[in-house]
Amino acid sequence: MNTIFDIAADRLDGQPVSLAQYKGKVLLIVNTASKCGFTPQYQGLEAVYQQFRERGVEVLGFPCNQFGAQEPGDAGEIGAFCEKNYGVSFPLFAKIDVNGEHAHPLFQKLKRDAPGILGTERIKWNFTKFLIRKNGTVYNRYAPATKPEALIADIEKLLAE
Repeated sequence: MNTIFDIAADRLDGQPVSLAQYKGKVLLIVNTASKCGFTPQYQGLEAVYQQFRERGVEVLGFPCNQFGAQEPGDAGEIGAFCEKNYGVSFPLFAKIDVNGEHAHPLFQKLKRDAPGILGTERIKWNFTKFLIRKNGTVYNRYAPATKPEALIADIEKLLAE
């Protein structure tokens, strides 16, 4: 496996998607949760998506319940919450694990390619963000407290590549 484009994931509705469909786009991949202190970042993620989607940027949200059980709902509840409260229109995927033996292959690759502080791979909390180049390689990893709008300069740089 060389890039994330070699990986598939299920959308929130259960439909499998090859991430190869995003070749040539800049991606912002985020593990999300509906009952987290960082949940208002959905608004910033949607704003980034609206600002850049026509220029080739996709935001991909991956709900995860591994941190404080802050994503307890099923797919229907997650989708309804995100749309009703934050107007989320970017793609949301099925709830996954990002750590441990059942971690989704996408997050296994992201963590390996962009370790966190002091080289640790483990995702520390909800709303950890990964910015991906058009060629499917990881550009950078961002902490949960980093607001989506703080990534705009990096997104512009990757769009220019």
